[in-house]
Amino acid sequence: MKNFDISRRSFVKLSGALAGSTLLVGCGGGSSESEAPAADLSDAGIFKIGGIGPTTGAAAIYGTATKFGAQVAVNECNAEGSVLMELNWQDDEHDPEKAGNAYNNLKDWGMQILVGTTTTKPCVAVSALTNADRIFELTPSASSVDVIGGVEGTNEPAKDNVFQMCFTDPNQGIASAQYISQQGLGSKIAVIYNNADAYSTGIYNKFMEEAKTLNLEVVSETTFTDDTVDFSVQVGDAKTKGADLLFLPMYYTPASLILAEAKKQSYTPKFFGVDGMDGILTLEGFDTSLAEGVMLLTPFVASAEDDATKQFVAAYKEVSGSSEDPNQFAADAYDCIKAIAAAIEAAGLTADMSAQDLCEALIKQFTDPSFSVEGLTGTASWSATGEVSKSPKGMIIQNGVYVSMD
Repeated sequence: MKNFDISRRSFVKLSGALAGSTLLVGCGGGSSESEAPAADLSDAGIFKIGGIGPTTGAAAIYGTATKFGAQVAVNECNAEGSVLMELNWQDDEHDPEKAGNAYNNLKDWGMQILVGTTTTKPCVAVSALTNADRIFELTPSASSVDVIGGVEGTNEPAKDNVFQMCFTDPNQGIASAQYISQQGLGSKIAVIYNNADAYSTGIYNKFMEEAKTLNLEVVSETTFTDDTVDFSVQVGDAKTKGADLLFLPMYYTPASLILAEAKKQSYTPKFFGVDGMDGILTLEGFDTSLAEGVMLLTPFVASAEDDATKQFVAAYKEVSGSSEDPNQFAADAYDCIKAIAAAIEAAGLTADMSAQDLCEALIKQFTDPSFSVEGLTGTASWSATGEVSKSPKGMIIQNGVYVSMD
C-alpha cells in the first residue's frame, strides 16, 4: 500500500534557512496574510487552492479552525518546496447562498482545487457546483452523505469529485453506538437530536439502527429545532425515564444549553457527543465546569503526546495568534491540504494543468486502493463514493481539557 506520512514531516523546515521569506495566504474578500516563512515561489508553478468556511457568525469557531489548520499545512508544503500552493479562504457565514457567492469569487480568482466547505448545508450547495464545473473538492468537516451523494441515506446524485476527510454522519452514529456498547457506558440511553438539521438527524438514524442491533436500551427519544433554547422537556423526559447516559448528536451550542438544563434539574447522567461538540470549551459565556466528564468521539486530541500533534498545536497557535488549542476541525483541514499534496506528488501533477484535468487525475488517485495518507487524524483512505475510512478516538473532558479515553 502506498502510504504517505503527512503528519511527521519536519516542521523545522518552517524556520532556519527559509526564515527570511513570507507567503501571502489568501486573496480578495476574506483573505488573510500569514507571516510563516515559505519557499521562493517566484519561478515555480503554484497550485491555487480555494477554501470556504464561516469565519464570522455563529459557526465561526468551525470555519476559523479549518482556515488556520489549512494555513499551517500550506505553509509547511511551501517551506518544503515539493508542492507549492496559494490559499484563498472565503467566509460563507454558514449560509448556503453566501457559500455560492464565495465559490464564484474563487472561480474568478482561478481556483483549481477546493478545500471546503466547512459546514454541511453550504457544502451540499457548493458540491453541486463543483461537480458541474469538475473541480476537485475535499471537505474537512461537512459530514452529511448529501455532500457526496449516491450512497444510502441520501437522494442526492453521486458527486464523484467530492471527498470527505471527516466521518460521514451515518458512520458517526454507528461508531458511537458501538463505542458506548463496547465500553459499557450506559444501560439506559436517552437521545436528543435536532430534527431540522441533516447532520444531527443523519447521526441519530444510524445510531438507532446500530443500538437496536447491539441491544442497547434507548428509553427516551426527543427532538428540537434550530430555534430551540428551552430544553426542560427533553431533559426532563430523559430524567423521568431513568436514562443514565444522554447521547447528543449535535453541535456544541444546543449541547451547552442541555448541560445547563441538566444541572438545573439536578440530573447527572453521563453525556456522550459527536465531533460537532468539539469546541464547547471555547464557547463564549459557557461555564466549562458543566462539560466536566462529557465524552465524545473525535479523530484528533490536541493533548496527545506524539511529536506530530505537539508540533501541529505549536504551529497552529503561531499562525492563528491564539493561545487556544486547535480542535479536530483544524486537524482535518490540515490533513486535507497534506492529502491533496500527497496525491499531487503521487500522480505527478503540475500547476499548469486545468482545474478539470486536475479533478479527473485526483479522483483517480484518491480512489486508488493502494493510496492512503497517514495524518493527524489517522490513516485515511477513500472509497469510490468519497467516504473516508479511518478510526475515531474516544475523548473525555477532564479538568477543563480534552483527554484521550483510548
